[in-house]
Amino acid sequence: MQESDNDITRTPSATTPLIVPRPEHGISRANISANALKVLYRLKQENFQAHLVGGGVRDLLLGHEPKDFDVATDATPEQVRQVFRNCRLIGRRFRLAHVHFGRDIIEVATFRGNGESEAEEGERCVENGMIVRDNAYGTIAEDALRRDFTINALYYNIQDFSLIDYADGLADLRAGKLRLIGDPEQRYREDPVRMLRAVRFACKLGFSIEEATERPLFELGHLLDGVPAARLFDELIKLFHAGYGLDVFEKLRHYGLFALLFPDTEAALACEDHDFPITLVSRGLANTDARIQAGKPVTPAFLFAVLLWEPVRAGVERMVAEGMQINEAMTQVSAEVCVRQQSRVAVPKRFSLPMREIWALQPRFEQREGKRPFRLLTHPRFRAAYDFLLLRAEAGEVDRELAEWWTRFQDASGQERASMVEGGARRRRPRRRRRRKSGAASSNGGGESSAGAAKGAQ
Repeated sequence: MQESDNDITRTPSATTPLIVPRPEHGISRANISANALKVLYRLKQENFQAHLVGGGVRDLLLGHEPKDFDVATDATPEQVRQVFRNCRLIGRRFRLAHVHFGRDIIEVATFRGNGESEAEEGERCVENGMIVRDNAYGTIAEDALRRDFTINALYYNIQDFSLIDYADGLADLRAGKLRLIGDPEQRYREDPVRMLRAVRFACKLGFSIEEATERPLFELGHLLDGVPAARLFDELIKLFHAGYGLDVFEKLRHYGLFALLFPDTEAALACEDHDFPITLVSRGLANTDARIQAGKPVTPAFLFAVLLWEPVRAGVERMVAEGMQINEAMTQVSAEVCVRQQSRVAVPKRFSLPMREIWALQPRFEQREGKRPFRLLTHPRFRAAYDFLLLRAEAGEVDRELAEWWTRFQDASGQERASMVEGGARRRRPRRRRRRKSGAASSNGGGESSAGAAKGAQ
């Protein structure tokens, strides 16, 4: 259902929800996880309201397979814990109940209120427009209008299997439109991460962002400075590890949000040579998307190695030009880039250390003589570093011949590897022998012949 521009920023009415009975919507219990149904039925049995809510409902209506099933109820977290022995309460900012079924977790949230009553005042804290704590409980109607986007404010009622819509989410779902509930600027100020969620849902669902919801994305990006760096890491993993990372990258840059999250990288991209545009980031993200879509594993270490490589590469090139050894330059620059990035997005050490190893191994690929290639091949981070080398070759940073040599070297037999390495050693031998005072002529002659043979073999 299309709406006029005058209706865009209206506040939906909490008193007249749209109720869609079971025969008139497409959600079937057959498509809801057995564990989520157990939670819903058990809460109903204990005389609590129980609704499937959020992304699970949205995805079921779109014909997608939900990643998570979340439950909303009028039971407090403590009451949920009394109902389920396999329950843990988590969170301070938002108190939640997690009901565990092995590795599967069903998240149960109590209906949030508006925090206006005296009894609720201490449970909801807002500082400079940002919600820092929200444990004020209320009704399902209040809860619906506390949610972010209209398409995420749809409830599936286990009582009668109906669908409840307080915010015109069904109309926006049909129109392929992403719309914030309430005043967009206020909602972004309450939680700036909603700007990243807007980008994520737009890319994931292929929806357009409604004009009033989109406009502040160009203006309020600076609010992300107030979000804890650790939380931003979690949000970026959701953004870039869902199979549409390249689209996310382009949208973040379009709205100016990427520059706030990765200022060093954005500065490097902005200084690119117009005759040789920087493509490694785009290629790396496209590669990650392809792996995710093919069901292959991915790691944040490789993702952030791609996202932060440009400022590292530029810094290393500058220091090498000033006379520093490349390994020393790599160590120093990568440390500096990581320290600056941590203040924006906190990458845990279990990912930042492997990321730096991927970078540190890049110069070693140039060393193809003696035992060095064999030692590099056994390095625990070799495969990730090799994949990174392939990206650099595709982007034109290094000669494709280098990447092809390492591809052949991995697949070669022991004798073939020895021959490949011997060829590399022979190419270096004439330079060492020129310094000898005796027998130089005959030695050089032999060396040149060997080098020529090696080149022919390549």
